[in-house]
Amino acid sequence: MNATKTKTMLVAVLIATFMTSVEVTIVTTAMPTIIASLHGLAWQSWIMAAYLLTTAITTPIYGKLADTYGRKRLFLWGVAVFTGGSLLSGLAPTIGWLIAARAVQGVGAGAVMPLTFTLIADFFPYEKRAQAMALNNSAWGLSALLGPLLGGFLVDHLSWHWVFFVNVPLGVIVFGLTAFGYHEAKLVSEKQPLDVKGIAWLSISLISLLLAAQSLSRNPWWALSLVIVFGLSLWGFIKVEQQAPAALIPPTLFTSKTFIVQIVTACLLSGVLIGYQVYFPIWLQGLDHVNATVAGFSVSFSSIMWLVAGFLVSWTLKHLVPKRLTKTVVLIQAIFYAGPVIFGAHFPVWGFYVVAAVNGFGMGLVISQNTILAQHLAPEALVGTATAMFTLGRSLGQTVMTAIYGAVMNVVLQLRHGNVPMRELDAVVAGHSGSPQAAGILLGALQTVFVVVVILLAIVWVVNALDPNREVID
Repeated sequence: MNATKTKTMLVAVLIATFMTSVEVTIVTTAMPTIIASLHGLAWQSWIMAAYLLTTAITTPIYGKLADTYGRKRLFLWGVAVFTGGSLLSGLAPTIGWLIAARAVQGVGAGAVMPLTFTLIADFFPYEKRAQAMALNNSAWGLSALLGPLLGGFLVDHLSWHWVFFVNVPLGVIVFGLTAFGYHEAKLVSEKQPLDVKGIAWLSISLISLLLAAQSLSRNPWWALSLVIVFGLSLWGFIKVEQQAPAALIPPTLFTSKTFIVQIVTACLLSGVLIGYQVYFPIWLQGLDHVNATVAGFSVSFSSIMWLVAGFLVSWTLKHLVPKRLTKTVVLIQAIFYAGPVIFGAHFPVWGFYVVAAVNGFGMGLVISQNTILAQHLAPEALVGTATAMFTLGRSLGQTVMTAIYGAVMNVVLQLRHGNVPMRELDAVVAGHSGSPQAAGILLGALQTVFVVVVILLAIVWVVNALDPNREVID
């Protein structure tokens, strides 16, 4: 690929990264308003979960197809579907429509998100990949800075519908750059049959897992049944993959324990990430009565520090043992998260910015490291599949934890709301005045969510303690 084509696709990758990452920050900023407008507090976790579920299911499929059929057609498909889903989300008149449209967005994101990383791996060798990843993080950081500002502005001055419409012109630009500026020289490998059985078993396992998490607060026995379905389907998936001639997720990827640690770490930390991205703005708007723009800055601080940390990853890879860096980072993150859990309503507004900044810096170091190492430790012919597996892990972590956080919050709300109507709690979440009792109920629910986050960080620490690698990875 010549320099001009490389630059064209790099621009497309940067815009695509901006487009998919701004989707998170801009939507979480508008979430309280969306919940109040559509009266969907009981279904609020599904606004994110539907998007993340379809992303999780489709990501490994796209990764396998990318290794077999090349990148361009899949990338174009993903951009087109994501853009269409954004348009449908903006047009949503009901919570059900919005959840369905978000699922369509996720089908597109399942191609766009992993392929941006795969294209970087194609363009740059390992020794230069950290710098390229830092450049890609710049687009991510820019979206983090502009997303909450833009989201808050649109919510405060227009309507929440525009937080979805904003992605439509970006999708058109990425599609045009890719269609006319990217010409693949050849396919990556021989065409292989699609692993239909593997796709079916994986889909059943992921859907049952998410539905189980979503059912925890309403029907625990149904949730237990779904967990059993998840276990059986996961077992079926593993058996199919061991025998499949062209496995969706080849078992050879998991011969390295350090590779597994990178996937699991990214998965769990992505669950931590979605926690403060969704629930910090809800706390700030509902309990501290700041507007959507100011609340969104808590997410911005995290993302900006992620960007700064990304430029240090090249040095950390050369000088630090991965497990030691991760254990140190998650310990510091857990300490800072203790603030809102312990002090509750007395925790200051500025404290959320500090917690978000510390978490963002740590995420920038660890997850960027996880990305590069997962690609580096995989066989060259499976880089696309490995990248998709990594992205699947991140999407799965966000998907499951979104459901669990939502279930935890709903359980606390149902147990404590008493005579306080849910519509009043909806109004409090959006920053409108409510009774002290309603505010106290919301506070207890949010504190419980952050206790779960601290537990998740402890699990990350244990997982990395089990990593057998004790040396810097070259």
